[in-house]
Amino acid sequence: MTILENDCCEEYAALATSRRKLLLGALAAGTTTVIGDAVMGTASAAAGRKARGVLVVLSLRGAADGMSLVVPHGDPVYYEARPRIGIPKEQLIAADGFFGMHPALTPLMPLWSTGKLGWVHASGLPAPNRSHFSAMEALEDAAPGSATRTGWLNRLIGMPDGDASPLQAMNIGTGVPPAALAGPAPYMNASRVEDIRLAGAKTANDKRRRSLETLWAKQRSPLGDATRRAFSVVQTFERINRGPAANPNAVAYPKGDLGKAFGNAARIVRGDVGVEVITIDYGKWDMHSGLGDLSWGQMLENATEMSAAIAAFFADLGGLGDQVTLVALSEFGRRVQENINMGLDHGYGNVMMVAGAGVKGGYYSKWPGLTNELDSDLLVTTDYRSVLAEVVAGRFGVSTASVFPGFVREPVGVMLGQ
Repeated sequence: MTILENDCCEEYAALATSRRKLLLGALAAGTTTVIGDAVMGTASAAAGRKARGVLVVLSLRGAADGMSLVVPHGDPVYYEARPRIGIPKEQLIAADGFFGMHPALTPLMPLWSTGKLGWVHASGLPAPNRSHFSAMEALEDAAPGSATRTGWLNRLIGMPDGDASPLQAMNIGTGVPPAALAGPAPYMNASRVEDIRLAGAKTANDKRRRSLETLWAKQRSPLGDATRRAFSVVQTFERINRGPAANPNAVAYPKGDLGKAFGNAARIVRGDVGVEVITIDYGKWDMHSGLGDLSWGQMLENATEMSAAIAAFFADLGGLGDQVTLVALSEFGRRVQENINMGLDHGYGNVMMVAGAGVKGGYYSKWPGLTNELDSDLLVTTDYRSVLAEVVAGRFGVSTASVFPGFVREPVGVMLGQ
């Protein structure tokens, strides 16, 4: 069976277009600096600082079904509600008495077996929201009811001393950076490491480049400041491009944009240029039809690609993986009951993945129980900010009250020492 990429709701299809328009609007408003094929947002600080650690945030755009990724086989309602798309218990991997992973996640087993992979189930927004657009905004602002209009990652990178480097955070991709990065602290956006360059300049001693540097050296305007910092960023990334091989361990990444994004993320971590936050988007999770089973379908394809990319990323990093924590999350989950098209409609509760440095592996959940009715949702029993707060506190040692204003986290336990 062929699964078309437009087998999703109209809102999600329109959202991709609106995000591209948003990037063009930001460029027109002068809030970004273009460097070759890359973009540097709100560049207001000097480049270069030592990273405290690295956090990779993988956004599963379109509302991934957490109950397909991590199956609650111990709840009999799961199989009653999903007679065609339910994953048999005997096919699950890393199964305990209640949960088990989709077999397409087998590449993640080395992380699981070493205690560096955790799943937090029945997690999500504090209130149901079935709109992709508003749910993404709420998830990435992470400040419901607050007048704060910045993303939680922007608040994180802007915390140390108010003089954040534009190298502290980077979105890898061709689309609009996530709203989690929006705010006054500077960040980078590029699809590849090679895109962070001075357009038209072939070498560091290029005449055109030297002329531009001389031209802007004494300009004390906001544009002059941004331009000099752009030159500084270019010089910093030249070290990565001149450095060791892009993939010294010859790790095979999966074909496609996700594998390329994680390959570039590994280069950035290896380059040690001060990047603390890397964001990556992975779409096509809005599976109203054709979610499928273990022999076909979009869930099988997505889970296979995602697990292969993450596994390759950590294998590529080798020992440097001990500095990197990855969090994967989605705007909301799917309904409990499958629909007539072998898919799932918009739901509520979901699962979050946490992997890598500082993680205490295992399954975590205050399971609410499922009901088999047309509009039944997996309820949220763990606010997703409690998971993010553990990661922020455990890896960066900052005040989570500043990153998540007005929020008091509850213990989850997925991070060591938290």
